Amino acid sequence: MKCAPLSHSDVLIVGGGHAGAQAAIALRQGGFAGSITIVGEEADIPYERPPLSKEYFSGEKPFERIRIRPPEFWEEREIGLELGRLIVSVDAEKHRVVTSSGTSISYGKLIWAAGGHARPLPCPGGDLANVVTLRTRADADALRRLSFEAKQIVVIGGGYIGLESAAVLAKSGKPVVLIEALDRVLARVAGEALSSFFEAEHRAHGVQLYLDRSVARLEGDGKVDTVVFADGETIPADLVLVGIGIIPAIAPLESAGAATGNGVIIDAFCRTSLEDIYAIGDCAAHRSRFARNAIIRLESVQNANDMATIAARHIMGKESPYDAVPWFWSNQFDLKLQTVGLSVGYDTAIVRGNPSERSFSIIYMREGRVIALDCVNAVKDYVQGKALVTGDLALPPELLADATIPLKEMAST
Repeated sequence: MKCAPLSHSDVLIVGGGHAGAQAAIALRQGGFAGSITIVGEEADIPYERPPLSKEYFSGEKPFERIRIRPPEFWEEREIGLELGRLIVSVDAEKHRVVTSSGTSISYGKLIWAAGGHARPLPCPGGDLANVVTLRTRADADALRRLSFEAKQIVVIGGGYIGLESAAVLAKSGKPVVLIEALDRVLARVAGEALSSFFEAEHRAHGVQLYLDRSVARLEGDGKVDTVVFADGETIPADLVLVGIGIIPAIAPLESAGAATGNGVIIDAFCRTSLEDIYAIGDCAAHRSRFARNAIIRLESVQNANDMATIAARHIMGKESPYDAVPWFWSNQFDLKLQTVGLSVGYDTAIVRGNPSERSFSIIYMREGRVIALDCVNAVKDYVQGKALVTGDLALPPELLADATIPLKEMAST
């Protein structure tokens, strides 16, 4: 859907992902009557990104089922979609942005929800054919197409994207090698017990793991055929998926003078340091009490949606500071991992239940208080454990480890 040539929008939203879409939806739901326009770099209408490495990649869900809203929704609510357009500069003083084609658009309020771009492999050979990333629908389509004929697939990166993609590829019967530079998978987001569990699960499904190994270069005559480790060892590969994080898409705001760090720095109402400019979602860095008051940047649907609602409410004159507890999820094989809170800086990890039964939780504590839970096929623990995190509760570890006692009983003590 494309509107008439755009020159002004009362609220201009840069980015058509979860954050941008939710900001537009929240504004209309809140009664905002002015013009709203989403400018998206991709040609597709707003869609969900998590399924790209899960149900969409595996073919379980067609694209129509991962759209955030159907096409007619945006038209009925008079939310303009300017798709396939990239914002390259921002003039904060004149309240104006410029697209890559040179078109100028003025705004009353600007919501920057541009997310980020997949981080490329920082070594020679990263630009060879059949070396791909997974951030967009086009990426997922390309990866699925290339994987059909691939004989040896290498996944670089042992985070969520790498593990989820490896799981889908392994389930399809493809030989998969996963390489992680650190000494365990999920090392940046979880404790050793969870890492060990998922490593065992992937090995049991035929995924070959190379841990604590650095890639020196990729080789091939135009198309990748070899992965070379830093110690000189080589393995064959005719398809390489790079899943090593994202680079926040913040250059135009940074050039305009916005305060930045690991993302665009925002206050409790999602305002940047620039007048009438907000930032939300994967590109926004905020101060969080769930990270010991440090400034952090989260990549999750929950964070995107909640920030979008806070920004929309503030634009409509309703001040409600952002203070949502972080939560995440990951599907791998028949396992559903649900996380609430942030385990960074934990000093105690309590295993609740039996990992061998493939249904258990890990409760993280710091200085005697619950700060996060990782729940594997344990939905009740995940739902009930949120109160332990938000309540900053101090509970005996032996009590938390007793899986016969529901967590909701502990939260009420």
